[in-house]
Amino acid sequence: MRVTLPSLAAAMVTTAVLAAPAAQAADLSAPVPAYTPPVQPLSIVSEFRIGGSAQDPGSNEKNTSNINGEFLFARPVTVADRLWNALIPRPTVGGSYNFDGRTSYAYLGATWTFDVTDRIFVEGFFGAGFHNGYTGPKADVPKIYNALGCSPLFREAAAVGFRLTEHWSVMATIEHMSNAGLCVTNRGLTNFGGKIAYTF
Repeated sequence: MRVTLPSLAAAMVTTAVLAAPAAQAADLSAPVPAYTPPVQPLSIVSEFRIGGSAQDPGSNEKNTSNINGEFLFARPVTVADRLWNALIPRPTVGGSYNFDGRTSYAYLGATWTFDVTDRIFVEGFFGAGFHNGYTGPKADVPKIYNALGCSPLFREAAAVGFRLTEHWSVMATIEHMSNAGLCVTNRGLTNFGGKIAYTF
């Protein structure tokens, strides 16, 4: 029997039409693989900063200087909205060492970072500071130290920063520690300085 080209084409079309339902049925019966999100590396530390400051220029501890370092940890949760995400603080720990033997301290608390532009940002910190300064009555405090009243103290800080690159930034800082009048004396400390930061 001789097979002509038209009959061969008709046979191929018929085979394709008959095979299509079977292929569709096979596709429907095959299990759909579950979606697996990409694995993100676990990031605990968000940022490291180091800098210096002048110790309370208007006090007994004036004309002395500090070196300061701190770690900012990743936000415990994040949200898609940029503004609401900025309202979630980063846990922060740090410390300041006075080169001239005056008050040094360590602190912990929370830092809030708000972007003004893609490069400029402002920050606020609130927490507690633990120091090695004088805590007794003012009359008992040597004249080269501030009468801090007690320990720990409340610590508040603010900064204005500029992002140099994706990872590096610089900032001007001010910080204040005091006991809010809860102890016998409350001279406190107000320091001015700057930091350089590396974001992981």
